[in-house]
Amino acid sequence: MLNKTVLKVAMLMLFIGSIQADEIKLNPDQPGSYVVEKGDTLWDISAKFLQEPWRWPEIWNVNPQIADPHLIYPGDVISMSYKDGVPMLTVDREGKPTQQSRSRSGRTVKLSPEMRSNEHAEAIPSIPIDVIEQFLVRPLVVTDSEMEDWPYIVSTYDKHLIAGKGSKVYVRGLSSGSQSQRFSVYRKGAAYRSGSGNNARVLGYEALHVADAVIERGGDPATAVIIDSSREVLVGDRLVAQSDTDINSDFIPRSPSNSVNGNVISVIDGVSEIGQYQVVVLDLGESDGIEIGNVVGVYQSGEMVSDRVEVEEDWRVRDRGEGAFDANEFKNYLGKKKSAGEQVQLPEEFAAVVMVFRTFGEVSYGLVMEATAPIHLNDMVRNL
Repeated sequence: MLNKTVLKVAMLMLFIGSIQADEIKLNPDQPGSYVVEKGDTLWDISAKFLQEPWRWPEIWNVNPQIADPHLIYPGDVISMSYKDGVPMLTVDREGKPTQQSRSRSGRTVKLSPEMRSNEHAEAIPSIPIDVIEQFLVRPLVVTDSEMEDWPYIVSTYDKHLIAGKGSKVYVRGLSSGSQSQRFSVYRKGAAYRSGSGNNARVLGYEALHVADAVIERGGDPATAVIIDSSREVLVGDRLVAQSDTDINSDFIPRSPSNSVNGNVISVIDGVSEIGQYQVVVLDLGESDGIEIGNVVGVYQSGEMVSDRVEVEEDWRVRDRGEGAFDANEFKNYLGKKKSAGEQVQLPEEFAAVVMVFRTFGEVSYGLVMEATAPIHLNDMVRNL
């Protein structure tokens, strides 16, 4: 626990030396103070004060004298203050003594982002963890051959090709010590690709979570029972042991350390229009320098449109003094002008803020934190 705390403090202190030169933009109608409520997130609270809420570590960590990060609880009062002209957020924590507040008479402590843990289940998280929890504990991206070594379902008890919750199945490839162990059942899904046409490149494959199972009896084949299922379980589906490792939910937003350029290549659950709190897949991964907590922007290319105003004005200049406006002749004229290249590229538009919460070699998963327009596949992703 101590090492984890030290690591968090070290990460937070990095922000002190990397504060961006541009000024923090406060919301014009920022409330001055806010009482934390159950269900809040640090991002939501920061959005009440800042126009760019992902920059909260820059003003919650400008005071290096406070060594310990503190959890934020419902009932705490968040207030805006200034030190040497620099905005700061502080919290008044009545009735919740901490190590730092015990060491001094006042209750006002420095506000520092830290995720809730098992010991502090009431503390509010940085982002809505319940939305992404399933994506934190399961392998979501696999290589072409990675699943070939996983144990697999060879048959069902009733010899049917499809099984579901409560079904008994037989599994080959398990180790001898797997009895009573819980497993997740997966199937290799669609490929994640970057680019299109002849330039398309496979970055990995989606690992579709099918079900959860528990081993009843060891052997080869071993006997397992499906205890929960989200899809039909098929012969050939693969198993991987469930991990008891604690979920890493320590998300501290920050800009990527380098310039990144990519695209939205998939959306979980396959919806056509993507909005706030939906999970998207980016063709940017660890090989591109992407890290957990990186915040990026989504941008949409401007459409090509015809400059009809210029064409109509051109026509009216030519038509002036020559009688009535001829609609059919104008239509023919307009067609010629289009073919002559009377097209205008509209500027690109900002669409969303995405925070990366899980990374793989060449792809990453991000949560849409803010959206000003529906996001679509192939929208551009780059630094804000």
